[in-house]
Amino acid sequence: MSKAIRQSARQEFCQLRLEGCLSGGQNETTILAHINGGGMALKRNDYHSFYSCASCHDFYDMRKQAEPPYDKEWLELQALRAMVRTQEILVKKGLM
Repeated sequence: MSKAIRQSARQEFCQLRLEGCLSGGQNETTILAHINGGGMALKRNDYHSFYSCASCHDFYDMRKQAEPPYDKEWLELQALRAMVRTQEILVKKGLM
């Protein structure tokens, strides 16, 4: 796990960008969200993550439901796309 990568999410825009995303200038809630699938009570490596605002992260982790609900496979695809965009930012920052 990389503290520098986790801290790099501060003030960044959400890369998940789901409908209702808070990143339109309100990036105070952005955190480094990990791709699901690390196993019971385990997280993936920080390289397998993306910048996400609190709202999008809640939808991705299914703490909130959209109307109509997002399909789980569609959310995973969006998260993978967000991970690629985040990795491009991390490369520019010299963290990857």
